[in-house]
Amino acid sequence: MAIRTRRTQPNAGRLAGSRAKRTGSPERATAAAASGSERSVKPVRATARRGAARTARVERKTRETDIAVALDLDGEGRSRVRTGIGFLDHMLTSLATHARFDLDVRCKGDLHVDAHHSVEDVGIALGQALKQALGDKRGVVRFGHAYVPLDEALSRAVVDLSGRPWLHFGVPFRAQRIGDLPTELLEDFFWALVDHGRFNLHLDLVRGRNAHHIAETVFKATARALATAVALDPRVVGVPSTKGSL
Repeated sequence: MAIRTRRTQPNAGRLAGSRAKRTGSPERATAAAASGSERSVKPVRATARRGAARTARVERKTRETDIAVALDLDGEGRSRVRTGIGFLDHMLTSLATHARFDLDVRCKGDLHVDAHHSVEDVGIALGQALKQALGDKRGVVRFGHAYVPLDEALSRAVVDLSGRPWLHFGVPFRAQRIGDLPTELLEDFFWALVDHGRFNLHLDLVRGRNAHHIAETVFKATARALATAVALDPRVVGVPSTKGSL
């Protein structure tokens, strides 16, 4: 499958809101890490980036959609999603919850035409936000994978923050729609996400029958794989690549 290119507009604006809780000084972070307590997790992650906030805001406006996305990779899973497509809202909320990202998405799209422009453009904006928030990717784990079940459905996601966009989408759907979302648009969403997030994603349905369950396991598995890949490892100096860049 050839990688599709799309027109994008420059990022603009500032992140709407920031997390109230930050981790404190590097000295406190080091002491907490040495104690081995659960409270050491957040200070260690912050120290790996010298306290830099891994946040982004993207605004994208075309004749078809008007979108704003705010993202915090080191969040608590809080979200506010308003795309006008109920099932997409549900999936993005699930993604934020299980990746522990703080995510705000607002989309006003030409839903009187159909859902395609909104779904794809939200994927574009979210991918751009992810790329922006990751910055130079210093200290990240880079790879992540997850299996997530929901009743009879089981899906697998594998992520590499390689800088090279690619999607394998081995997720067949029998149903043509889930609520107000055509299922064929889910692949378009993930292509847009990886194209503009500049990462590699392999999605496979292991088994499943119910389309809602299948879609939910795909988003949750992606969330957990991304959470692992973007996490900061204090043992990593620079970027995790023999090339020296990602």
